[in-house]
Amino acid sequence: MLIRIVRMTFRPEEVDAFLELFEQTKEKIRHFEGCSHLELMRDYNQPNVFSTYSKWRSQEDLNNYRASALFAQVWKETKSKFAEKPIAFSLKEFVKVD
Repeated sequence: MLIRIVRMTFRPEEVDAFLELFEQTKEKIRHFEGCSHLELMRDYNQPNVFSTYSKWRSQEDLNNYRASALFAQVWKETKSKFAEKPIAFSLKEFVKVD
């Protein structure tokens, strides 16, 4: 399993438009083949900073999503609202303590 985190800082005036876009596309992203989890988190102290947390069956599944028309459309609209360059990285579970 691959965990993907993307931290995005938006221009304050674009936050509502981003949230509307996420609402419109979240189910399509979550049900894209290979995606088993999708979460949107908001920074505790900076209301214009959000992170997505998603789980993918494999790197290939994430790559397929990133090569899709859905990603192209969503990312084009999303990145037009950024105040800063996003930070994205992939992880795998290493040690889990319940």
